[in-house]
Amino acid sequence: MGKRIVVALGGNAIETATGTAESQEESIKKAMQSLVEFVKNEDELVITHGNGPQVGNLLLQEAAGSTKKNPPMPLDTVGAMSEGEIGYWMELALESVLAENGISKTVGAIISQSVVSKDDPAFSKPTKPIGPFYSKEECEELKKEHPDFVYVEDAGRGYRRVVPSPKPMKMLQAGVVKAMIEKGMIPVASGGGGVPVVSDGKGGYIGVEGVIDKDFGAAQMAQDVDADELIILTAVDNVCINFNKPDQKALTTVTVEELEKYIAEGQFAAGSMLPKVQAAIKFVNAKPQCHAIIASLERTADLVAGVPGVGTIISK
Repeated sequence: MGKRIVVALGGNAIETATGTAESQEESIKKAMQSLVEFVKNEDELVITHGNGPQVGNLLLQEAAGSTKKNPPMPLDTVGAMSEGEIGYWMELALESVLAENGISKTVGAIISQSVVSKDDPAFSKPTKPIGPFYSKEECEELKKEHPDFVYVEDAGRGYRRVVPSPKPMKMLQAGVVKAMIEKGMIPVASGGGGVPVVSDGKGGYIGVEGVIDKDFGAAQMAQDVDADELIILTAVDNVCINFNKPDQKALTTVTVEELEKYIAEGQFAAGSMLPKVQAAIKFVNAKPQCHAIIASLERTADLVAGVPGVGTIISK
């Protein structure tokens, strides 16, 4: 038996130029052809994924077509809708790839919820842009309609709504994921980091307006299902320091302490590599006997085969 592995897929596994269902399904099929290497290796696989573009598209569609009789859905519900959409595509794609490889396994997508704290500082300082761009005039009209919404100017391209991005503390469906793994199934879970929920004070939970970083969600899921490894698959081969500079250096093995030093130096971009590195640190700190890997989706076969230098291995 191989290892229990949580794999976090980046946007490059789903996003396409056209954004059609067909093109995204095709992109996901290619990603599943890479992930089947873990299954061939007899690893226990849990697949997590992002959902940013899909949430943005749903919000655009709701803004264009909503009426009083057909009102737009709240953000937590839209997040769940995107989890179902992408999970469905991944079920279809992976089931097809498994069949092509003569492997009989059940794939199941789970609408996942991430428990966050009501006191998370992110709720008092929304930073995560979502949805379409608006002009200043449109923004002022929207504020009258939704006085609680926060809008900020985004890189000279217009105004966008920003929402909190709290840190996940627990994955409510981790028990379901573990049960599926133990039955030999392949779960697709923690889509978009999971839908953020908070305690209702009565033993239940309620959804909140916000989005979870998908890499932090993957790290929490990996911790909660007792994974041996967290693997974050992205568009680059390695984590690098001095990125895009003449003295750029790829990191192949690195400790948490070294990464924290590089973070303090500002080596990693906030909207790109930084959350991946921080998520890897979170998992390794929680499970010091394990390690995390950040690697290229395209090099998955080499990663599984143990080719030296493939990916960045993070250890305590």
